[in-house]
Amino acid sequence: MVPALRYLVGACGRARGGFAGGFPGACGSASGRPRPLCGGGRSASTSSFDIVIVGGGIVGLASARALILRHPSLSIGVLEKEKDLAVHQTGHNSGVIHSGIYYKPESLKAKLCVQGAALLYEYCQQKGISYKQCGKLIVAVEQEEIPRLQALYERGLQNGVQGLRLIQQEDIKKKEPYCRGLMAIDCPHTGIVDYRQVALSFAQDFQEAGGSVLTNFEVKDIEMAKESPSRSIDGMQYPIVIKNTKGEEIRCQYVVTCAGLYSDRISELSGCTPDPRIVPFRGDYLLLKPEKCYLVKGNIYPVPDSRFPFLGVHFTPRMDGSIWLGPNAVLAFKREGYRPFDFSATDVMDIIINSGLIKLASQNFSYGVTEMYKACFLGATVKYLQKFIPEITVSDILRGPAGVRAQALDRDGNLVEDFVFDAGVGNIGNRVLHVRNAPSPAATSSLAISGMIADEVQQRFEL
Repeated sequence: MVPALRYLVGACGRARGGFAGGFPGACGSASGRPRPLCGGGRSASTSSFDIVIVGGGIVGLASARALILRHPSLSIGVLEKEKDLAVHQTGHNSGVIHSGIYYKPESLKAKLCVQGAALLYEYCQQKGISYKQCGKLIVAVEQEEIPRLQALYERGLQNGVQGLRLIQQEDIKKKEPYCRGLMAIDCPHTGIVDYRQVALSFAQDFQEAGGSVLTNFEVKDIEMAKESPSRSIDGMQYPIVIKNTKGEEIRCQYVVTCAGLYSDRISELSGCTPDPRIVPFRGDYLLLKPEKCYLVKGNIYPVPDSRFPFLGVHFTPRMDGSIWLGPNAVLAFKREGYRPFDFSATDVMDIIINSGLIKLASQNFSYGVTEMYKACFLGATVKYLQKFIPEITVSDILRGPAGVRAQALDRDGNLVEDFVFDAGVGNIGNRVLHVRNAPSPAATSSLAISGMIADEVQQRFEL
């Protein structure tokens, strides 16, 4: 078993036996040419797989790719509830390739981010995917921020982040002529990329290797197959039945879930614990008008507040040349609530009753009010941005896109800081591996995470 995962899954049962043998995936092709995503080319009700990955975001697709490259004889399928892949967290983030400076030393986030960034740059070069290693400044604008900045610098060194250096005002100006600050950390290995393009490239690799992608497949139930009196082969060889909202089903031997905003609910469907619960936080971005984009060269970040996993409002260049400003962090009243007034009674009741949100809110009331205020009034956000670039005015910005972060929260109101990999017990539980709490920097870390998942799947399911 992978040492880093031993604590999280060590108490779970182990499936007996290995695979009985694989066969080409539903969209298999001997030609090796890129193939279209298969949303309806094969009836889901007739499909059987050795391994199924639930979730077609960047982590699920990277994991599917890693598994099929390592085990090409196995039949592996990806299930995605939307008609397209990578449309939620993967398609709604800032596109930053993080360096790994922020995360607690020795944590999975720290290790996987540093490894993942290096792997991602290498992958983009191999595949011809455009990226920019534009760097990042983490800037202290007040004297009281400097000790926190220096501590963050030391953390980055502990994490093995390359090229870090502390710079003073004159060097800040050389890198970002319009940025003011007393001191900054220069992170030259931070970059930007279009993560949806990366995710779709993972999907193409997966399908070219014989994997299958089933879109429009929203998982509704996960159960053990009920064997017929004749002891059907499918019932014995593929004992897990996954049903969707249309009444279709697929069968498999083992399941890996990478369900993002729905990871706790998918875990509960499989008979495993839903804890930690997922609480959705919406992040709204502003856009710098094109004629003002000269004000920002690379990523400019504030010194983060150590009490929160959110990194604060920052300046982020995009691959298309635009500049995003943000995001804030406010509670979303729907798991996929990208607009301020999106609302789901089911999601809200789930958050209130089953998570520790009330405790979190009571402990951080002033922070929450401030974030809500900035979300409503552009002037408040601009005033904050002017601490870094005084030339920015309200007339220079537009409201932009939003994303929703799948933040894991325990029942005591504590934000779960690290990635969570767990499973369950029983007939289904010992055939499932859940990947949870994988918001930022999961996109940066996706290739490193996928390697760890492939290792754990191989050990746990005795491949």
